[in-house]
Amino acid sequence: MRLILLGAPGSGKGTQATMLQEKLSIPHISTGDIFRSNIKSGTELGKLAKSYIDKGQLVPDSVTIDIVKDRLLQDDCKNGFILDGFPRTIPQAEYLEDALKNMGIALDVALNIHVEDSEIIKRMSGRRVCPGCGMTYHLIYNPPKENGVCDGCKSGVIQREDDKEETVLSRLKVYHQQTEPLIEFYKAKGKLVTVEGQDKVEDTSKEVLKALGKA
Repeated sequence: MRLILLGAPGSGKGTQATMLQEKLSIPHISTGDIFRSNIKSGTELGKLAKSYIDKGQLVPDSVTIDIVKDRLLQDDCKNGFILDGFPRTIPQAEYLEDALKNMGIALDVALNIHVEDSEIIKRMSGRRVCPGCGMTYHLIYNPPKENGVCDGCKSGVIQREDDKEETVLSRLKVYHQQTEPLIEFYKAKGKLVTVEGQDKVEDTSKEVLKALGKA
């Protein structure tokens, strides 16, 4: 199966991608991971991407799609893949569509995990992390036994900048403006499958597998 994951930041895409990778035995391809891998390996595409990143500029779509294409041509993608984090915009989706067509690959599903903004804000702003040992907590779903103190190393837990409510709101605004239009883009092509994100990860996973089974 060849699928794209859609959904707002905090909707649980990464968690579901990991589950699908195990269930379907196909690679979970995160564009962030591809960039880091190419830059670390010193590939020509990696050097090109790094030249933009080092200047604080966005990597152009044409470079990003070349890096994605290179990854999709690797042997482990022969039986399918899960694309996470790309495309983020309509132009990127059009780039990808042309690239896949030229590679003789057809996309099967665009899986959209829908979660209301209010729930995403609650999920993300409640996260806490221990700077000492890296353990993660949530004030509602998985709080430390002692308020503000890590169960393991007893360091004080902190809220990351990315998880502060104003940051979450800003990321959601960008998502609604730039990425949400992809839902209609793939719906028009008959590729869209939408799943309602549940409170429990395992319940969302059941809904995802059921929806993909029907697709």
